Amino acid sequence: MPKCSFCGDDLEKGTGLLFVFKSGKTAHFCSKKCEKNMLKLGRKARNVKWTQHFVKGK
Repeated sequence: MPKCSFCGDDLEKGTGLLFVFKSGKTAHFCSKKCEKNMLKLGRKARNVKWTQHFVKGK
């Protein structure tokens, strides 16, 4: 079962979006929100509070 490449949530079979980069690397997304934040806006998951990858200050 894949996880969302941005927020880290589990994806159920038959849901979500699979994005393939030109290099052949793949990214799974659970929603358009995650896709837009990573690809279009260029945000890092570590800096966005609602993701599982969020790290509070050093």
